[in-house]
Amino acid sequence: NGSRLYYANLTSSFAGTFLGFEAIGVSRTDDVAGAAASVKAAWSPPVLISRQSATTFSDKEQVWVDNAATSSFFGNVYVCWADFRSDSHGRAFPTPLKIAVSSDGGDTWTVHQVTPASDNGINTQPDGCTVRTDSHGVVYVFGVANRNGQTFEAMKRSFDGGKTWSGTLQLIAPVTNAGVFDPVLGRPVMDGVAGARNDLFDAPSVDIANGAPTGGDATNEIVLTYNDASLGLNHERALLQLSTNRGVTWSAPAAVQSAGDRPLYSAVAISPNGTDVYLVYNAFTAPYQTDTANPRPLVGVVKHADVSSGGALANWSELNRGASGDARGSSQNNLVGEFLGDYVYAAATRTYGAAVWNDARNGADCPAIDAWRLSLRIGTSVPRPAPGTDCPATFGNSDIFGGSYADPTP
Repeated sequence: NGSRLYYANLTSSFAGTFLGFEAIGVSRTDDVAGAAASVKAAWSPPVLISRQSATTFSDKEQVWVDNAATSSFFGNVYVCWADFRSDSHGRAFPTPLKIAVSSDGGDTWTVHQVTPASDNGINTQPDGCTVRTDSHGVVYVFGVANRNGQTFEAMKRSFDGGKTWSGTLQLIAPVTNAGVFDPVLGRPVMDGVAGARNDLFDAPSVDIANGAPTGGDATNEIVLTYNDASLGLNHERALLQLSTNRGVTWSAPAAVQSAGDRPLYSAVAISPNGTDVYLVYNAFTAPYQTDTANPRPLVGVVKHADVSSGGALANWSELNRGASGDARGSSQNNLVGEFLGDYVYAAATRTYGAAVWNDARNGADCPAIDAWRLSLRIGTSVPRPAPGTDCPATFGNSDIFGGSYADPTP
């Protein structure tokens, strides 16, 4: 019955009509060409699927459609997100994982709370979620969560099209977040003082070889990547795990970054027929820096591996290593630190892979900003710069770069 493209995003309204911080909105289009040409009428008005209050912040959403015709739930749409319910900023910060399901093309949605709300720093609920489906219609949602003070990659599944979800959160592997706590940002950074936040450094990216669109050649192998700092600062790794039995068991974590790279965010994709894997990551290529005086090189890397008949990966190669840029040339809106977002992304077909990453090559460092940012950490008095007059014109000009890459071993 044709194709439909869905778009999920954080959304807010004008003052006086919106009670919460931000909500989750989902739009869709049956006219992809028109949407790509910026025809506004090609898109439906967004449907607000999250339930908001004055203290609710819906965040870190992802949308996925069951796109394998062999599935009994073919066409179902799933959106997952973290439902931050309090602005107290204390130890009691309830944040359940929510999943919304639509079975009528995005017209109506049913929202499920699939974890408890408790979040006390010792036990937290999955954040940075990823949702996928296999060729049988099993739904998988992944996130990073704490249990008894230890952080884990975690998973839940649904076998009935998202109506019910497995009870106990399956803990796949322990993971350690990276970086040094920045007291001004209130968040960890890994490139240096006043650096780019890396909250979701350890969040999962997942894909499944579900044989879309027919489902006929599915292997249903699951590929999972995340970043880990258990070896310590400046020794961060992009780890990858595989499952060939619906997530019941997993291969041991394997480091897949190139030598000299300190991965910041990573994402993975597997071709629908399960023969090729594509990996993208952002990485810093210099150690953590205790001042703002020197460049902080950032690169985007795309890699490829072949999948054997047994599901193992082999023949890793780099398809692209982007031009290096200085992360100091990026900025939060308030200027007090760098900003590189929270994600990279990858997708795969039977003949090529595609990827997007954060890129700093077109941004210029601003020494006045460097000095001011450092002063906020060490207590010296430096006037707040005016970027329009005190900085190069391209300060803050970070970008999203992307590319498509033919299968190197067809």
